[in-house]
Amino acid sequence: MKSKLRLGIIGAGSVVREIYQYLYFRSDYSPLLEICAVADPNEAYRDWFGDLAGLPPARRFADYQTLLAQVELDAVQVNTPDHLHCAPTLAALQAGLDVVVPKPTAATLKDCHAMIQAAQQTGRFLGVDFHKRDDPRIKEAEARFQSGRYGTFQAAVFYMVDRLCIANPNHSPRFFASPDFAEKNTPASFLTVHMADALMKIINLVPVQVRALGYAHKLPALEPIAVRGYDLVDTEVLFHTGAVAHIITGWAIPDTAWANTVQSGRLICSDGLIDLALDMPGLREIHADGIFEVNPLFKNFEKDGRVTGYGISGPGRLYRQILDLRNQRMSEADQRESRSPLVLGFHTALVLEAAEKSLAAGQRLDSGATLGTTIDLRQLVVAELGAAAARDYGYT
Repeated sequence: MKSKLRLGIIGAGSVVREIYQYLYFRSDYSPLLEICAVADPNEAYRDWFGDLAGLPPARRFADYQTLLAQVELDAVQVNTPDHLHCAPTLAALQAGLDVVVPKPTAATLKDCHAMIQAAQQTGRFLGVDFHKRDDPRIKEAEARFQSGRYGTFQAAVFYMVDRLCIANPNHSPRFFASPDFAEKNTPASFLTVHMADALMKIINLVPVQVRALGYAHKLPALEPIAVRGYDLVDTEVLFHTGAVAHIITGWAIPDTAWANTVQSGRLICSDGLIDLALDMPGLREIHADGIFEVNPLFKNFEKDGRVTGYGISGPGRLYRQILDLRNQRMSEADQRESRSPLVLGFHTALVLEAAEKSLAAGQRLDSGATLGTTIDLRQLVVAELGAAAARDYGYT
């Protein structure tokens, strides 16, 4: 019976620096993992991680293909940018390995579908780290809503807005590595993913229509490097019951904000409502740099050096599931659930791609706003994947 997973790391950039290094080396889940190799085209990143993991030079690779060919593994974690999740995931699954990727599953519907299909065909585990699902406030809201105590879901407003430094290439030091980060990403692709997934996990409804509104005021005015990108995006999601949600995300609030991410949400139902005070996690500090809300629920640095919190327990739980699968201790019911479209983030990827398409085809006003078009999600799935796949995903 396996007690450790031989793990290869594909991609060692900012998401590893901010989250996964603690999972791998300083968490309750670290004893489950033997870090065997790293692959990253950026030499500085792979050497930083290689030194952290104590890997010899022969276990540090510039490309994932060589890593997969030369190192005996049980699983890999694919920490590449979203649009590069698919190829290494497919290669690893087809090599008989289990795979964990950060949210979202992929940047496009086609890639997401290909990854889900490969996991089904190979019988291997694909886990997506939607760690917001492990936020105790989201879990409690899900349990209470699905007990029926609030009645029928009618409408919701969720917001998640970052400090400007997250997307500002002029900020020193840069929060993310690439100067064109906010041009290659939008608040929808980077932030809406969290809130859309959390909402759908709570209400368990199928989205059928998306329309996005985009606002570009602050980023294009930055100096000396301006950014062709949106400050804020409002993604309107209509569900098959007629319920509606507005998911508002952005990254241009002043850097004096009390947290890197200011966020919350409200669900209104026929017999009650839920308020999620997500930007008040319970610890406020005052020091020379200002007043800050600290979120120990996400990452909690304990006195003994361990790091806990839902940012760690979310992916950690996926590795426990991989061990259970490899030790033949994962029930058929749990395996089916782990491969469901909702769990694997299919509907989240669908909402994100629809939001991007809505903005791309929208009407740009002189004011800096973009009025997105309405995207029918069934039509989008049929166009991208075909009618048979649309039926499999519940779009009949």
